[in-house]
Amino acid sequence: MYFIEWYPRGYGVAFKVKEKLFETQSRYQRIEIYETEGFGKLLVLEGTVQLVEQGEESYHEPLVHPALLAHPNPRKVLIIGGGDGGTLREVLKHKTVEKAVMVEIDEMVVEISKIYLGIDRGAFDDPRAEVIIGDGVEFVKNTREKFDIIIVDSTDPVGPAKQLFSEEFYKTAYNALNDNGILITQAGSVYLFTNELLDAHKAMKSAFDKVYYFSFPVIGYASPWSFLIGVKGNIDFAKIDLKRAEGLELIYYDPEKHETLFQMPKYVRDLLEGKLNL
Repeated sequence: MYFIEWYPRGYGVAFKVKEKLFETQSRYQRIEIYETEGFGKLLVLEGTVQLVEQGEESYHEPLVHPALLAHPNPRKVLIIGGGDGGTLREVLKHKTVEKAVMVEIDEMVVEISKIYLGIDRGAFDDPRAEVIIGDGVEFVKNTREKFDIIIVDSTDPVGPAKQLFSEEFYKTAYNALNDNGILITQAGSVYLFTNELLDAHKAMKSAFDKVYYFSFPVIGYASPWSFLIGVKGNIDFAKIDLKRAEGLELIYYDPEKHETLFQMPKYVRDLLEGKLNL
């Protein structure tokens, strides 16, 4: 028995599975949980792999720690999406964080993740955590709170999630950040969502003072996977606080080799920097 996620151009990522543990249709999407042969449980939303139990840190660590370590004092963090709890867990590893707000549109993802996955490892019960069930785009648009970090942990930059990669969203997110702030988002497969990455990069450049990009190999995804960073104010994302990295107990992201994040295939870098056209 197999589960296969098909990407554009006939490329697929497959897992051998022992059994399907759960399936339902929520108000927003189809949710499935599988038990794989070699990677523990597999969470699938609308036919797309969200995470595998053994290796999910390869996504959550680079999504969270580079941004929090680059910010001089990240106290308030906003997470858009992230209903499985992995991003919240990694954010709360940081002692500087006083409040982490997670806005997830689909309550069923949160509840099913608690029952079948448990990768939050207690993060949902942390007194610093606030979980809001609602539309992240609307929350950012209407909130009066200011955040040091905004993390967009959404589905791929296609379909319904596309507005989370729009110029309009990035401008409202910019306004929701403190004077020195960082927004980081996953931005899809470098090779297979190149157009979407370019569009999101262009939209982010129109809203933020500085924009960075990097890639990371993520287990279960069509790697390398891309990440985009928008900086408000005077923060150098290329430099991090290694002292604050001590004791974080990381598996995949290596703060001492932070500079290696910025590896990107030459033609993609040339596209992003406007030296080459598709």
